[in-house]
Amino acid sequence: MTERTEYTARRVLTDAPLLAAATGRTPAHRPVWFMRQAGRSLPEYREIRSGIGMLESCFDPALVCEITMQPVRRHGVDAAILFSDIVVPLKAAGIDLDIVPGTGPVVANPVRSIADVSALPRLEADEVGAVAQAVGLLTAELGDTPLIGFAGAPFTLASYLVEGGPSRNHERTKALMHSDAKTWHALLGVLADTTITFLKTQLRAGVDAVQLFDSWAGALTAAEYREFVLPHSERVLAEVESAGVPRIHFGVGTGELLGAMGDAGADVVGVDWRVPLDEAVRRVGPGKALQGNLDPAVLFAGREAVEKQTRRIIAEGDRAVAAGASGHIFNLGHGVLPDTDPGALTALVELVHSL
Repeated sequence: MTERTEYTARRVLTDAPLLAAATGRTPAHRPVWFMRQAGRSLPEYREIRSGIGMLESCFDPALVCEITMQPVRRHGVDAAILFSDIVVPLKAAGIDLDIVPGTGPVVANPVRSIADVSALPRLEADEVGAVAQAVGLLTAELGDTPLIGFAGAPFTLASYLVEGGPSRNHERTKALMHSDAKTWHALLGVLADTTITFLKTQLRAGVDAVQLFDSWAGALTAAEYREFVLPHSERVLAEVESAGVPRIHFGVGTGELLGAMGDAGADVVGVDWRVPLDEAVRRVGPGKALQGNLDPAVLFAGREAVEKQTRRIIAEGDRAVAAGASGHIFNLGHGVLPDTDPGALTALVELVHSL
């Protein structure tokens, strides 16, 4: 099967503002969507998820479709992002893990040796068939709104597998990196394969863009990132380039890594709230769109503060485009916080669209 045939399921959304901004064209209005827009901030989400585990939810196509649609209906955002979790492909492959409420992903048998890496199961596309089914349901329902697929980057997945769960200091991860580079690169090679399979499954099913989350890459120095992480993220992004959709790359606390993350090959670089967009373009370099970057905590400060900060970010985005960025997609600098007032998000979308 050729790559061209492989991805023919996709809709043609020529006028979608998000896709225009991501590919260097002029959008009808500035596009806006939010990381974690489908989630605990919405009462309808809490209601439908009541009594259903997170991973169980992610493998129920009808439930994934409904949860993904909720913020599109409520807020009028310019993109839906597939409701899932970065550990879904690991679970689907057969790795013994669970998402523990209040803690996050917990891995039963952490990876600490080359034997552990060799024992890791490899993901097959049919093991995430439920995700592909959900994408099919969504593309039939979304109309002209693009659907963003996503996956966790190899480093972030590795950090969960090596630490056995979330970590503040990533000490076991960094120790493995520096003490046993052969095992480290073997592990990230396996995880890159998993991520590629997961993203290609979503692309074949019809997603219109993809985002690669390297949530914990901000724990690294630029030298560590370039030696131990960049080659694997670069391979993931290169393997999905032929799909012809925008590829977004995002991490938290990655201001010092923006240049290296831009080098990984994405079309759009996500920027957290710490670095102004007109500075971010200098670090990333010209020719890529930027995404971001309102501090999610500002949404608790009231309408006047939100408007002031939103206008600042839009001005910085305009200056970034003037300095060589190919476009600006408005987003938060990380995910929507669980206690955010949904009304504040709806008002923010209206404000961005009006400016």
